[in-house]
Amino acid sequence: MSLDGIASINQRISAIQATIGSLAPASTTTSAASTQFAQALALAVDGTGTASGATASGAGAAAPASTARNADGVPVALAGYGNGKIPADALHEVGTTGHRLWAPAADALETLIADAARDGVTIGITDSYRSYEAQVDVAARKGLYSQGGLAAVPGTSDHGWGMAVDLRLDDAAQSWMRANGGRYGFVEDTPREPWHWAYEG
Repeated sequence: MSLDGIASINQRISAIQATIGSLAPASTTTSAASTQFAQALALAVDGTGTASGATASGAGAAAPASTARNADGVPVALAGYGNGKIPADALHEVGTTGHRLWAPAADALETLIADAARDGVTIGITDSYRSYEAQVDVAARKGLYSQGGLAAVPGTSDHGWGMAVDLRLDDAAQSWMRANGGRYGFVEDTPREPWHWAYEG
């Protein structure tokens, strides 16, 4: 590869790093994650100027979803959108359910549901990612936690980050989740809502 080609690749890496930095909120953790991403991208480019593992046609295995979170525990890849403002294409569908979550949470839940089914347990989904407007509606209908209700303040719910799911669980499924959910990164973190499971990874 010519020096011009290498310079061109370095310019593209710098542009990607700048774009990532502008999308995510400023925090030490986010900045570090952006730098690590750019460094990883730079390392992935080999002497031919092709990303490592890619074929000559540019096709290759999909990169694993980033699990990086900022200092507030929010996925770095989604933080720039805002709670409840994440576009559908930035989330990942859980199998063919039509429900969407942050990609690592969706992948973990898909595996969890399949493994439960192998154990003869059926786990359904009643709610997943929730838009800001949908959270406003839930709060109006069910009341806020702080007032004895069942809804987080709009803009603060884990549902708004695609990191929480409400599950349809019979007694056997609830028992299975309590015994196994943590192995997949899901925790029952809201005592008054045994159907609500948050992804902690």
